[in-house]
Order: sequence, then structure tokens, then C-alpha cells
Amino acid sequence: MNSMSKDWREFTPAPWLRNPHFMTVFPGYWPRRGLLAGVPIESRLFTTEPHTQLLGYCHWQPYRTACQTLVLVHGLEGCSESHYMRGIAAKAYRAGCNVIRMNQRTCGGTEHLTPTLYNSGLSQDYRAVVHELARVDGLDRIWLVGYSMGGNLILKAAGEIGALDKSLAGAIAVCPNIDPPQCVEALERPRNWVYHRHFLVELKARLRRKAALFPGKWDLTDLAGIARLRDFDDRYTAPDGGYASGADYYQRTGAHHVIGDLAVPTLIITAQDDPFIPYTMFTGPRIQRHPKIRLLAPRYGGHCGFVHWGKKGEDPYWAENRIVDFVHGQR
Repeated sequence: MNSMSKDWREFTPAPWLRNPHFMTVFPGYWPRRGLLAGVPIESRLFTTEPHTQLLGYCHWQPYRTACQTLVLVHGLEGCSESHYMRGIAAKAYRAGCNVIRMNQRTCGGTEHLTPTLYNSGLSQDYRAVVHELARVDGLDRIWLVGYSMGGNLILKAAGEIGALDKSLAGAIAVCPNIDPPQCVEALERPRNWVYHRHFLVELKARLRRKAALFPGKWDLTDLAGIARLRDFDDRYTAPDGGYASGADYYQRTGAHHVIGDLAVPTLIITAQDDPFIPYTMFTGPRIQRHPKIRLLAPRYGGHCGFVHWGKKGEDPYWAENRIVDFVHGQR
């Protein structure tokens, strides 16, 4: 693997962006118009299980089999249109890569494409996408790239694939929740009430939309009274995904279980001040000494924020730029 210079790793935000909460929230509200202007787009449905399809938006180079391919997976309550999904897609496409912006199950208006909810353990969906791209499209340099919950999913998928599928070229995760019990505990702390409330409100709204499409599948009687994410997951997410309880779901779905099986170049970007992805998850020897993993963990960055100014020749979205640099460095 290529070594990374100190400059490559450096992330120094403006002083007013060193507050982790402001850094987390700010990028989602900063306008980023025209990111994919002029970039070709093709929608595609990937069948990953019986009665389940994932919607992806593909940006193909003219000779797709000659290029590397990035499969992008968003975070909790995000979708293919999230600003970072479009930002990475625009940069990677213009750098000569194919890009596919995936929607997780039920996300991005796809509630009708599966009878299930989405969850942090559905790594088989992304193994299936890699398999299809390799066997049907003849692609042999496929990268899995994920943010937050999507980061856990793609690391889990890559660990499960191990060295079995040579078409998988690498994995990149930004602020991945690789140990869900720790992350849920952090998310439910009083200081993080804004994020917790946002996720819970959005998950409840999505469940109501799903229930309208699949009458009788979920009992919504007590939904309005659920006040904690862990209670929502215990009542709905876990049984829907085949887990015994919310605690069982959290315990079994973390990518940390398969980190040691990663066999492809892997980049993990996380911030030491992330409000609800504890940095201590990344300080142990399984990551620090793994021969395939490169960890970038600047002091600041918030949760999937990483906005700075002043680096010559690139825009403020530091993590997106590091993703493209890392892919190019593995050619």
C-alpha cells in the first residue's frame, strides 16, 4: 500500500468549525448546487434477496470495464441524494471512476421495493451488489464506500468477503459505527439529544409509510410513545431483521467482529471529537496494527463533517477528497 504523507493526512478546520456539533450539522445546510451537472446517470435495481431490490444511480464511464468502480452507501436516514453521496460521486466520476450511489432498503423513496426495514446488519445486500457487478458487468476493481451506518455495512461486507472475491478492490468507511452498543449509548446521551431526536422522528415516519404499504405487518399502537432509539430497535428493527432483541441486534451487527478478516486495502476516516462514534473503538491493535487498514483520525471533524478551508487545489470537503486520493493511490 502507498504511504501517506503528513500533508495528505492533515485536517485543520477554521476555529469556528472546531465545535463538533457545528461541524456535524453545518455541511448538510451548506448549498452544493450542480455537483452532478453533465454527469451521465442511469437508474438500476439490484435484487439482493427474494422480493427485495435496492435502487442505485449509476454514473458510468464510456468504457466501464476499464475503470475502477465506487459503490457508495449512505448513513442512517440518508439516501443516494445526501450531499456527501453526490459530492463523492462528482469527484470520483471526474477522476475517471464509475460510481453507483446506492439507497439502502426502504431509503430514498424505495419503501415499496422490499417488505423489510433496513438495519446495520444487512451486509449481504452489498456482497450481492459486488457479485452482480462482477458477474454481470464484468467489473473487477470494485470499491465499497460508506458513511456512518453505511460505513459499518461496507466494512462488515468486506470482512465477510475476505479474499474470496477478487473483484473487490478495497473498502473506505467514514465515521463507521463498528460497535453499535457503544454508539447507541453515546447517541442517547443528553448532549446528543438533537441527533437522537432527528433519527427517531425520521425512523418513525418511515415506519408509518412502510406500514401503509404493508398493512398488518407492524403494530404501530405504541409507536408514538417510544422515546429512545434502543426501544424503537427492540420493538421494530430487531424482530424485522430476525434478531432476538434490540441488544442482540446491536451485539451481532458490528463490523468489529470481522475487522480481522479484511483482505483488501481499507481506509477508515473518523474524528476524535465525533459526538456519537467513540474514538476509542479505533485505538485497539485490531485496527492500529492491521496490515490492510489505514486510519485517518484528526482531532476535529465531528460526525462526517470534515469541512476546512485553505488547502491549495481542493474544495472544503476533506474526507471526500481523501476517498478519491486513496482509490487513486491503489491503482
